[in-house]
Amino acid sequence: MEAPEQRASSAPSTLAPARTRWLWLLLAYASLGVGIVAIFIPGIPTTEFVLLSAWAAGKGSPRLQRWLEQHRLFGPMIHNWRHGRVVARRAKISASLMMSLCLVIMLFTVKRHWVIVLATLGMALGAAWMWSRPERAEDAEPGERS
Repeated sequence: MEAPEQRASSAPSTLAPARTRWLWLLLAYASLGVGIVAIFIPGIPTTEFVLLSAWAAGKGSPRLQRWLEQHRLFGPMIHNWRHGRVVARRAKISASLMMSLCLVIMLFTVKRHWVIVLATLGMALGAAWMWSRPERAEDAEPGERS
């Protein structure tokens, strides 16, 4: 009989060996912390850190994984990603606006043009990838759905 902490969640996870589980837990909490801070700081992606946290939690703490999956803000992000690598339109718009705001701030505060050019290229690549993702699970490729 399985322990309550090891009951299946919406995504199967492989719990790491006990001697390394604390490393996965550390990564999960650190990523979650950065993801929460990123909500308030333009230019830092929130979703990626929440997804990393959920993945690491699956290896280190099923309880944390369940909490993330059931969270009203983080749960939909995780669900969407696991079911078709979906990025919701609202998240795309929000991320695009935050990247634009970050770029405007950099234009007025950063003296080195090469830094602005590199940041702009990075943001453009990130935005292009993000906007290439489906917005609904129904639009995802069959191989991307779980």
